[in-house]
Amino acid sequence: MAKNRTERLRPQVLIERGDVPWLIAVAAATSVPHAAHLPAWLTALAAAAMLGRLWSWQRNARLPPRWLLSIFAVVGVTAIGWQFRTLLGRDAGVALLVFFVALKPMEIHTRRDALVVVMLGYFLLLTHYFYSESIPTALWMLAAATLVTGTLLRLYGGHQPAREILGYAARLLAQAAPLMIVLFVLFPRVEGPLWGLPRDAHAGLTGLSDTMAPGSINNLIQSGEIAFRVRFVAEIPKKSSLYWRGPVLDDYDGQTWRGGLPRSAALPPDIEMRGERIDYVSTLEPHGKRWLLALDLPVSLPRDSALSPAFVAVSREPIVQRRRYALASTTAYTVNAQEARQTLQRALRLPPSVNPRTRELARSWAAELETPERISDRALALFRREDFVYTLQPPLLGANAVDEFLFSTRRGFCEHFASAYVFLMRAAGVPARVVTGYMGGEVNPVDGYLTVRQSDAHAWAEIWVAGRGWLRVDPTAAVAPSRIESGVASALPAAEPLPGLLRFDNPWLRALRYRWEAAGNAWNQWVLGYNPDRQYELLTRLGLEEPDWRKMTAWLAGLTAIVLLVLSFGMLRPRRAELPEQLAWRQFCQRLARLGVVRAEWEGPQAFAQRVSHERPELGPLTHEAAKNFAAIRYGAGGPDELKRLRACCRRLPSRWRKTN
Repeated sequence: MAKNRTERLRPQVLIERGDVPWLIAVAAATSVPHAAHLPAWLTALAAAAMLGRLWSWQRNARLPPRWLLSIFAVVGVTAIGWQFRTLLGRDAGVALLVFFVALKPMEIHTRRDALVVVMLGYFLLLTHYFYSESIPTALWMLAAATLVTGTLLRLYGGHQPAREILGYAARLLAQAAPLMIVLFVLFPRVEGPLWGLPRDAHAGLTGLSDTMAPGSINNLIQSGEIAFRVRFVAEIPKKSSLYWRGPVLDDYDGQTWRGGLPRSAALPPDIEMRGERIDYVSTLEPHGKRWLLALDLPVSLPRDSALSPAFVAVSREPIVQRRRYALASTTAYTVNAQEARQTLQRALRLPPSVNPRTRELARSWAAELETPERISDRALALFRREDFVYTLQPPLLGANAVDEFLFSTRRGFCEHFASAYVFLMRAAGVPARVVTGYMGGEVNPVDGYLTVRQSDAHAWAEIWVAGRGWLRVDPTAAVAPSRIESGVASALPAAEPLPGLLRFDNPWLRALRYRWEAAGNAWNQWVLGYNPDRQYELLTRLGLEEPDWRKMTAWLAGLTAIVLLVLSFGMLRPRRAELPEQLAWRQFCQRLARLGVVRAEWEGPQAFAQRVSHERPELGPLTHEAAKNFAAIRYGAGGPDELKRLRACCRRLPSRWRKTN
């Protein structure tokens, strides 16, 4: 009790005037990356608060009274709650943190207030991984962590040159790196995050949907974001076989296709392989859904996943984190040669009273042609014969969308062709459905991975034929075969602008992109994707046989003890104190040694300068100037100005890789 009273009565330590810019820099460095995710008004408000505090520091003006700041804080919190309709969750929580870390410098007087900003800065850094886990984010966080640590040193160490403070902070972080690496490699990994995330932590994930409305796939094609990467165990299949199966859509209301085939209405998948087995490992980016996007058709799945009645590989849980898994597929197969009656009836269902011209055309084909295969060929011939155009800028369609597309506009992309084809087949009495996914991919020559982007999103069709099962039919290939063989860019009309990443594609930029994406993939595989399987693989390579948590704990304890002993020995080893001028002179002499002139231990500064003038005349004047400043500080009345000139001499020394003027 007496101790607590003493704590309250103890006077608070006031911060120095020079501490304020450091604290503002901490607030800015930890908040700036969030500007892309926060409302514009909040970003402007935070920036105004920081700039206002910097202005008051420069003018030595009084800070706002606490009652005014309290009113401002209440208004800000209320506005954030109104913006996000809650004060909980990822986005609202990050907005509150940014608001508080920007506002806190407006009331800083004591060291305790400053520590609040530092601690908020550390915590705010962690929230960057809610939005991005890329290499640039990690580099920014490392630089910001150095700044925050340097600010802590500035608060307790007093005035020092900024370079020395940041250098010391960087050395502190570097000393922690060995222990961090040991913990990262050996700490037993668990599936999933170590803590629960807010409900909206995975909001904004993009990718395929279980519905297909006009323009839905077009929006994906405009994006150059990576959907997943694949490494094949053997040779990569030809590009025309790279159909990555996603949601299967079999319910149509006249405008939108939807999935959701009931399990009770379908037979379990019955797959007969008619081609070779293709083994591969896929690294799937988070998309918030359950499908795994396997090569059509998967025959072996990872654990905690299954094959749906529509032959889609689905995970038990939504994919909200990057996931790496092994799969096997075949591109030649017979699947469900016998199918449930309810499934076939669903694959024939059409909304009433829409697209009458298409229905009439399909009925004429059914009356004329005998088999589903011939009806399908007639539909594909229609697409080839008439002047259909593959374009990402189709005109809008009305209530009878298929009629307008087939007989009027004849301009569209994969979803238009797949939708019209399936409607024709159903109207002719052939069970059919739409399949969405991705088509193709691009091999990165740097790391050998096949990269599939959102711009590779595609839609095709399946028809069911008795005795042959479900057959893949791609109507887009009938109109724009180059889309299948070469990609979207080659299929578009000459005057149409290319989507996203393809607009700025040239050999130099492509090579740079390959290297950057290969580096990002390595980061994803070995850092972000360091899961239990990766850990087991790495430890086995390092010679740890059958690693389990007991062995890893023992190794972790042993290596941690060794690292701590080494660091402790380095920190506790007695060192001779070195004055700033001695350090600067030693650095100057070390750089001269790299240029071929080594100072003996017994040589004084002036004698050494004389010898340098004799051996290397081009370095003589600079060495004389450095020796003069060092002698003035060490043996005379020199001060900070001479020390500054001595350090400048060190910087002016030529590099051993550069000729001396």
